Amino acid sequence: MAIPQSDIGLVGLAVMGQNLALNIADHGFGISVYNRTVEKTEEFVAAHGDTPGKLFGAKTPEELVQSLKLPRKIVILVQAGKPTDAVIDSLTPLLAAGDIIIDGGNALWTDTIRREKALKEKGLRFVGSGVSGGEEGARFGPSLMPAGDLGAWNELKPIWEAIAAKVDAKTGKPIPGAKPGHPVTGGVPCTAYISENGAGHYVKMVHNGIEYGDMQMICEAYALMKGLLGLKPAEMGAILSEWNQGALDSFLVEISADILKQKDPVTKKPFVDIVLDTAGQKGTGKWTSVNALDMGVPAPTVSEAVFARCLSAVKEERVAASKILKGPKKKYRGSKKALVQAVRDALYCSKICSYAQGFQLMRAAQAEYNWKFNFGEIAQIWRGGCIIRAAFLQKITEAYARNPGLANLLLDPYFNKTVKQAQENWRKVVALAAECGVPVPTFSSALTYYDGYRSARVPANLLQAQRDYFGSHTYERTDKPRGKFYHLEWTTPGRPQKEIVKAKK
Repeated sequence: MAIPQSDIGLVGLAVMGQNLALNIADHGFGISVYNRTVEKTEEFVAAHGDTPGKLFGAKTPEELVQSLKLPRKIVILVQAGKPTDAVIDSLTPLLAAGDIIIDGGNALWTDTIRREKALKEKGLRFVGSGVSGGEEGARFGPSLMPAGDLGAWNELKPIWEAIAAKVDAKTGKPIPGAKPGHPVTGGVPCTAYISENGAGHYVKMVHNGIEYGDMQMICEAYALMKGLLGLKPAEMGAILSEWNQGALDSFLVEISADILKQKDPVTKKPFVDIVLDTAGQKGTGKWTSVNALDMGVPAPTVSEAVFARCLSAVKEERVAASKILKGPKKKYRGSKKALVQAVRDALYCSKICSYAQGFQLMRAAQAEYNWKFNFGEIAQIWRGGCIIRAAFLQKITEAYARNPGLANLLLDPYFNKTVKQAQENWRKVVALAAECGVPVPTFSSALTYYDGYRSARVPANLLQAQRDYFGSHTYERTDKPRGKFYHLEWTTPGRPQKEIVKAKK
């Protein structure tokens, strides 16, 4: 029996791999799939023989490669790190010059840069593509962030644009309704070429960092309404559903509303109340925070979201500490309606600052790695399919359309006006949280970021003087041009001997 000539291959039939393969087949493309466990491949193909595209199960890497049209295109969806390297090493000897490997996992962008360089030396082309949207997104339309060889992207583009989530061209809202065998047609695909080598995985990493912030902010809104107003989960679910009809319209607000309305099937209690308060993480939020520190870019809101998960993990310590450490006894006695509105404003303002930090980080990265980002386009491809998809992203797209060189989202007229109108409520919420002992790390860090960014002068002058005092680290003067550095020779505390000009250390 002749081996079919598939349009694309896929290695890795865990949940994401299976769903992406079915998505590709639904759009009429022939796809060959391979998994290290042959039985898993056979079971998958047998269960989905009615797909519009041809689905072929390969028993070996050699059979997979032989089944593909030239230039061969193979997607890898296995665990990031060494498992990805192992798959690439197994495929490389079987491929010919010009063939394309696509890594769709959550790879560290520096690994992608390394892999692209190594494969290029062997005549092979490499695409590192961020894939966001979870299981459902992979099945019915993810947000795809490809980067690497431009020619390889042009070969992959018809497939990636077909399987990506679609949004309405006018409103930017996701087009729903995809079903097995009946994908969404029309609309604007949520994918675009990002830039060279590791840029796609870098942008996906920042997406995940922003996702950490979004999730923690919603949790803080929940904590405030529960702790200060004593609202029941179903009541809060209804409030979030209402918020989801306006500026906060987003996938995460929508699912949080659903979760809060859900009853536990075992106890019939509110489901959220029987879930243990310890949160896991896979590392991409941490990567974003570490990279922000390495680049010297302020991204405190993402970092606080990561630390909040870390703090949640020490459950036993927190339970023990709660019996010893006491907080304030102040209770909120004001209007329920006013506080709910204030929390909503605090959530939106904090969200704006979090995204501003993420886009500033990407701006610094493009200078560091010589990438060329279209920030409006990045916001566009996040409007559908991905976890942070939200109506809010249309506003970011419009902001960069107005000013492609925008230094910070807070400087855009829409976001500037929004924060100006809502910041009084934002400040009240953060102050009230502190007075009542409700932890709101992302709300408060975002507000501190906003106040720091809008300050023409911050107390770093004293800090720099301290550094010069104990370590001769030098300082610049306010009455001299930037770029000239000075040092005071300190003899006894508080008594400088003389100032000398020094080269910057």
